[in-house]
Amino acid sequence: MEWYDDGIVLTARKHGESSAIVTLLTREHGRHAGLVRGGMGRRKRGLFQPGNRVRATWRARLAEHLGSYTCEMTAAVAAPFMDDRLRLAGLSAICAVAEAALPERERYEPVYEGMRILLDVLDQDIWPAIYVKWEMGLLQELGFGLDLKCCAATGITDGDLVKGVHYANGQAHTQSLVMRSKSGTVRFVEAHHRLERLGQEQPTVAVDGARLGRAVEGAREIARGLLTHRAGLDRIAEVREPIGRVEEQAAVEA
Repeated sequence: MEWYDDGIVLTARKHGESSAIVTLLTREHGRHAGLVRGGMGRRKRGLFQPGNRVRATWRARLAEHLGSYTCEMTAAVAAPFMDDRLRLAGLSAICAVAEAALPERERYEPVYEGMRILLDVLDQDIWPAIYVKWEMGLLQELGFGLDLKCCAATGITDGDLVKGVHYANGQAHTQSLVMRSKSGTVRFVEAHHRLERLGQEQPTVAVDGARLGRAVEGAREIARGLLTHRAGLDRIAEVREPIGRVEEQAAVEA
């Protein structure tokens, strides 16, 4: 059995004295391993650096066998970044993620094409953003697509009363609803949090989840009444106690 395909070198592990078991990410055959005789020798060692693009020929007696590779380099991707620690680390991460995540011998052409584009822009300043997009596409191809419509940490989404957590320009944007049970005052607070300053440890307070949930639900009911009809003011006395606990909790966290 024999096939020809374009591939990207993911790993090369020594086998015996001078041979290597090379894993490629190929366009038509997915992540596929094969034996390269002399792959760890002086003449071929540079060919199988992670990230290099090759034209591969795979041969085996049966499809289930490991088989052997014969490869010709089409692009030396790794060589220009040997003196750039950041890009070299990025290149290693790209190959390691593909090696660990992709099942063997399953075709994932979009992942291959995305990785090829990512390696082409690795010498540009935009490569970290492209790398994130490629990882998200990889997860989606594997059936683990990310839904970024809500905050990954809190699960907060845009609601009828307030907006959820949004990230832009290095800041987190949040909206909060503050209510005063005594006067019925309703305030909407829009906050902009600078993410570079959030690395400092913040004080935490233990909260009774069930009690806080009832308080928040009471606050939502009052807010809907205040925003739609004046009759909502009649409910202030019924949930005054949980609203007071919400205000105390907000004051502690502030």
